[in-house]
This record gives sequence, C-alpha cells and structure tokens, in this order.
Amino acid sequence: MADITASITATAGSKNCTMLKITDFHTHILPHVDDGSKNTEMSLSMLRSEAAQHVGCVVLTPHFYADRDTPEHFLQRRDEALHHLRKAMEQQTDLPKLVAGAEVAYYRGMSESDALKKLCIGNSSYILVELPAPPWKEYVYEELLEIFRKLGLTPVIAHIDRYLPFWGADRIMERLAALPVLIQANSHFFTRAATASRALRMLQQGKIHLLGSDCHDLISRPPELGKAVERIKNRLGEEFLEQIVQNETKILHNLCCTNV
Repeated sequence: MADITASITATAGSKNCTMLKITDFHTHILPHVDDGSKNTEMSLSMLRSEAAQHVGCVVLTPHFYADRDTPEHFLQRRDEALHHLRKAMEQQTDLPKLVAGAEVAYYRGMSESDALKKLCIGNSSYILVELPAPPWKEYVYEELLEIFRKLGLTPVIAHIDRYLPFWGADRIMERLAALPVLIQANSHFFTRAATASRALRMLQQGKIHLLGSDCHDLISRPPELGKAVERIKNRLGEEFLEQIVQNETKILHNLCCTNV
C-alpha cells in the first residue's frame, strides 16, 4: 500500500482549491439501473444539485452483483442508461462531466475473472469494491490483494465509514493499509456530528483518498458532497482538498475535467 499511497497522494501543486472542482467518486445517479435514480428527470435534478455544489465530475457507480447479473448484461443496461442520460443532458448547461463505473459487490473468486476489468472506472485500472459487513475473514484481504496481483487492478474500497462502527475497526484499517487499495469515504462521514472528528483525522493521516456522496435520490440520500468539502476546507484548510483532487486526477487522467 505504501508505494501506491505515495504515488497517488503526491504533494499537490500551487493551485488554490478554489480553482479546482471536486469529483463525486461514488453515485447512483444513473436512472433505471439499480436502487438509485428512478428516472431521467431525477438524474438531471441530482446532477444540477451536484453542479450547484461545485462538483465538476461525477463517477456513475451502479451496483453490480455477480450472483444476480452477468457483466455483459449489466454493462448493456448501464451503457444504454448512460446514452439516454447524455442525450437528455444536451439541453442542459454547466452540468458535471460523467464517467462510467460500477460498485462491485465483493464475491469470492472475483480476482479470477477478467470480466472485472470491464467494470473499472472509465478506462482506468481502478475498481470500486463494496465489501461485506465485517469482521472479515482472511480470504477477504487475500482476494483484494489478488485483484491487484492477477488482474493489475487497484481496488477502491467503497464507503469505508460504513465498516468503522464494527468491532475491530482499527485492525481493519491496519490490514487495508498494508494492501494495494485506496479508500473512499462518504460525505456524511464528514458532516455528521458523531463522526466528523474521526473523518477529519483519518483524512489528515492519509487514510482517506477519495470522496463520494453515495447519493441515491433527492430526499433520503441526496448528493451532499459540497457540505463535506466545506467542512474539510474550514477545519483542515485547502491543502487536503488539493490532495483529494490530485488523487482524482491521477485516476481519471483526461476522462473528466477537475479544473474550473
């Protein structure tokens, strides 16, 4: 993990974070694909909300469950939904750029499947993985390592905040820190009073690399990345936002624009 972390969290340049737009790395905005957006109009409203919060790029990560779907069928549904959404966006202005991906639910043997490469974020070698509820058996950690070794993919652990309330959270972070993985945290981790201090501390310690809203709709689970960004900026300063944008840029390259 040390080599990957050192590479992806390289010291940010001299740009002020007010000149940068953040990426929402975990969303369920794509309509009719999973338990997220129910229709195109909802998706457009969610994207308008993202734009109002100065989100410049949105990674679309609908759920993929290997025991319910095949990669081929999933990608067909995802890409059709993305095509329709892009068409609807032609009549809109100043909406975030989109990058297709998936939130892949962990399953044993996933490191043996070359099809996993098709579920990466854009054409990158990074894949968002949703782990089961802890405690995790040793084979879970081994599977994450084998995804990197056998497939050449870097797992991005989705919503790390979801696993921390469980017993042994410190041990979880120790084990993940030793693996070639990156960590994504949800925005509410930084905005809820009960967890904000821990979230900020983890970001300071380099234990969080990417942010996402994990939004599903406009009411119960809306896109609220902007609130987390403001909390980080006000409590820690702009350098930590710059670092996050650096991480995003290294993954996405030219897939979406993080600059204003």
